[in-house]
Amino acid sequence: MCEANVYIDKDGIEELILESVDIVEPQDDGSFRLVSIFGEQKIIKGKLKGMNLVDHKIVFSQ
Repeated sequence: MCEANVYIDKDGIEELILESVDIVEPQDDGSFRLVSIFGEQKIIKGKLKGMNLVDHKIVFSQ
């Protein structure tokens, strides 16, 4: 599987936003739409801080 967990970095602490994400789509307003393999969706605002696909981890910052 190629899904990853998405976190947001809040003052150095990574908070889990959504697990098993397989779609990350940038939106026109600067936010990102996340979709998990289970169909759950979330919209987050922030900057992409880093991706480590070997560890199945995507981190955004506010």
